[in-house]
Amino acid sequence: MADNSVITVSIVTPDGKVYEHTASMIVVSTQSGQLGIMANHVPIIATLDVDETRVKYDDKEDDIAVNGGFIEFSNNVATIVADSAETQNDIDIARAEKAKKNAQQRIAEARQRQDKAALDRAQVALRRAINRINVAGK
Repeated sequence: MADNSVITVSIVTPDGKVYEHTASMIVVSTQSGQLGIMANHVPIIATLDVDETRVKYDDKEDDIAVNGGFIEFSNNVATIVADSAETQNDIDIARAEKAKKNAQQRIAEARQRQDKAALDRAQVALRRAINRINVAGK
C-alpha cells in the first residue's frame, strides 16, 4: 500500500529528467504567488515563474532553479515540466555569472536601440541567470 503522507516530485525539461524524489512538501513560485503543496492536496495545474523550487523531505531541502513551465499535482504526484531546470549542485556559478553579465549588456543595448522584443528577451535571460546564482549560493 502506498504511503499517503508523501508526494513524488519529478522535474523534467526538454532535455530529460532533471530531478526525482519523494517529499513531505514542495514549494513553487507560480505566476499568482508562492504555492506550498503537501500530501493529499487538491489537484492543481499552475504556470511557474522563473524562481527556485524547494523540495522538503526528512529535515532536508533540495533547491532547484526552475526557469518557467508549469506544475501539475494529482494523486500525490507533482510533475514540473520546465523550460529549463538545474539542481543546486549542477549549477556552474561562473557560467551563470557570465550569463548575467551578458544579459545586462544586452539590456543596455536594447534600451539604447529602443528594441522592446530584444529587451524582453534579455530581461528573461537576466532573471534566469540570477535565479541560478541564488540557488547555487544557498
